[in-house]
Amino acid sequence: MLNDLTVGLIGAGNIAHVHIAAWKALGARVLVHSAAGAPEFAAQYGVEAVASYDELLAEVEFVDIVTPSPTHKQVALQAIGAGRDVICEKPLSLTAEDAAEMSAKAIAAGVRLYPAHVVRYFPAYASAHAAVQEGRIGKVAVARYFRVASTPAVAGWYREVARSGGVIMDLMVHDLDQARWTCGEVDTVYAVQSPPTVDGISPVNVAAHVTLTHTSGAISHLRATWGATGTKFRSGFSIAGERGKLEYSSAVQTGIEEELQEAEAGDLLIPASTLYESPYLTQLREFAQALRGGPPPRVTAEDGAAAVYLAEAARESMATGQAVSMSAFRNGATA
Repeated sequence: MLNDLTVGLIGAGNIAHVHIAAWKALGARVLVHSAAGAPEFAAQYGVEAVASYDELLAEVEFVDIVTPSPTHKQVALQAIGAGRDVICEKPLSLTAEDAAEMSAKAIAAGVRLYPAHVVRYFPAYASAHAAVQEGRIGKVAVARYFRVASTPAVAGWYREVARSGGVIMDLMVHDLDQARWTCGEVDTVYAVQSPPTVDGISPVNVAAHVTLTHTSGAISHLRATWGATGTKFRSGFSIAGERGKLEYSSAVQTGIEEELQEAEAGDLLIPASTLYESPYLTQLREFAQALRGGPPPRVTAEDGAAAVYLAEAARESMATGQAVSMSAFRNGATA
């Protein structure tokens, strides 16, 4: 179904290597354009480098944007203006206003805009979401998410919060999306960070903590850490409901554990498997099939914009020391 697909990959940095592997596995023809490194990248993977963005847009069905975060809006709007559907790495943009503009312009142009929130495609997270939606642990009371990574802020643009969004927009945005996906819409956001950002410059090593209250009554606690250089990546969750809980940690488990108070056989384990395909491949296949007329994907432009709203509200909370009402924040106030 996809081996006659022509995709425009915009960017040739780290995440581009993951995306190109998925597109090649799907048999797609890939054209790549980047401000730097496109010829070398194309030679490495046996794809075609294109000298200009306009030339690429004239040849492809849609674009896959894997450029640095501060460029997402400009690159996406140019593709939308050319009538091309867009897949865009997270975050969709760095501000809620820009995310809303991108989504609105895509709708007006009659094109689709899909944000690449790939954690929705990781088996443990997808299984937890499904279990909650099926009511397996009852109504969710408290959910906890954590994400730890080696700091990217030792060099480059990541320390400039205006360009990266800091640890919340760059790293925690995944779990902000997860909390909303699994526990529902958010009423209030409260956030703290240690050490704090000073004059728009993020600390190299930093931890942020965010508490969300959901309209469902659930409370989510999120922690994201840029650790010392070389810190091993870890992530996980604990979701507690009225009849049980779901737990996962990439550091100690091979799958999601399900403790059900009413389970006759006791604790259940759904093991992960090294035979699972890459979540990036699963994600990009689902997006491509949707763009070819298949079922809608599990993540939409509205979801990407909502994650940016939550991240921006968290930054506002850190700046003011107060909880932020999402309804007020969306209407241009923070009281």
